[in-house]
Amino acid sequence: MTDVVVAVAVADGRAGGRQGGSSTPPCAACKMLRRRCSPGCVFAPYFPAGEPHRFGSVHKVFGASNISKLLQEVPVEHRGDAVSSLVYEANARMRDPIYGCVGAITSLQRQVESLQTQLALAQAEMVRIRMAEACAAARRSGNGNGSSSGGGSPSSMSDCKPTPDLHMAMDQHNVMELEYATLWY
Repeated sequence: MTDVVVAVAVADGRAGGRQGGSSTPPCAACKMLRRRCSPGCVFAPYFPAGEPHRFGSVHKVFGASNISKLLQEVPVEHRGDAVSSLVYEANARMRDPIYGCVGAITSLQRQVESLQTQLALAQAEMVRIRMAEACAAARRSGNGNGSSSGGGSPSSMSDCKPTPDLHMAMDQHNVMELEYATLWY
């Protein structure tokens, strides 16, 4: 039984890992680059062995040498953020090689603008409906009971004017916006 324990200890000592005989597996970067992972490996804290796809995409887009130089220039406390940004940008470049994450950001901005326009139209429509209901209520109360509040007088009825079509007003705004955009782009 002692021989088996010694044999296991020898096998663990020879396992491929970081220098110094530790049994830790090499990081994903060193594994992909087929090199020995040293204790001071700049990639090891950010590209663990269990997530090789992270380094794979970053390596494919930026290159291992550039990533290494970048990480060495960034302060240690900001390296995690830098790596997550690199991974995000690399994944975006894999999906959209021309625009990367800028394409995704632009698409989201357009969606926000469209939703804001839809919201403004819905809110304006609600105001128009409330005004129409208030005018109808004022007409009913003025015509029905002959109150002395002046509800049926021509001067109070002049307050209830038909509202313009909001879609027409919005279309005119969009045309002006389009003309402005063509001047600057």
